[in-house]
Amino acid sequence: MEDHDWLILQVLYKHKNITRTAQELFTSQPSITKRLRKMEIEFGVTIVKGGRRGVQFTPQGEFLAKSADYVLYNLRRIKEKVQNMDTQVAGTLRIGLSNYSTKQKLPGILKMFKEKNPNVEFQVITGYSREIYDLVYNREVHVGFVRGNFNWTDQSHLLFEEPICLASVGNINLKNLPKLPRIDYHTEHSFKTILDNWWIENYSEPPLIGIKVDNVDTCREMIINGLGYAIVPRRILDNDEHVNKIDIKDKQGKRILRQTWMYYKNETLELNTVRAFVNFIKKLDLE
Repeated sequence: MEDHDWLILQVLYKHKNITRTAQELFTSQPSITKRLRKMEIEFGVTIVKGGRRGVQFTPQGEFLAKSADYVLYNLRRIKEKVQNMDTQVAGTLRIGLSNYSTKQKLPGILKMFKEKNPNVEFQVITGYSREIYDLVYNREVHVGFVRGNFNWTDQSHLLFEEPICLASVGNINLKNLPKLPRIDYHTEHSFKTILDNWWIENYSEPPLIGIKVDNVDTCREMIINGLGYAIVPRRILDNDEHVNKIDIKDKQGKRILRQTWMYYKNETLELNTVRAFVNFIKKLDLE
């Protein structure tokens, strides 16, 4: 089997759908089907069967698909070891990035790093912080940038802390806040818990949700267009001077801060590229 065949099995097992598999791998459905038939001939077994609910894996096919993670991981490790047998900083650096952490800064950071290390390529995966945490934990990325605190016991580096603030184009009256239209947005559970706890500590009635949006970027657009207030990380409004911002505080009067971390495993520092990137990030001032 070719390396790509294992990738086909991995993605097909995830989606159980040939069309979605072809889309993710940027190929055609007939190509996927053709490779599957060649695999079946090579192993002398039936790997998948079609059905009303999509692709169904046979027991043999399921075993092969589950083996794909192991095979692809070890192939990647072998390639990385070979590329790092000298002192050259080269190869592909796999980075996990939570949806909003360092999003504006990362392209510039990668540009500066590549100028120093032109033989490095990047593979960037985005998602919520919990998803990025899992990617680092499962060794699917070398380095992960996450927001919030997790029970991470390996290597980490605090990148920055940012206040959480009430933001509105209009004046913000804290006493009347429950009667003002609030812009709500989909966010990570850990961050939502922080916001909910702060609200419960300060108000006896629920917020008046005027608008619900799918992410904080859309929420920002609603704020700057005067459609209500929201509780957001202050950093997303750094360049919006006309927006009023009030940092929220705990019962002790201290600002509530959200941290952004770089997580990585100590074992990955054996790779020249990862070690160079981690040291590069540690020297940056991202505040």
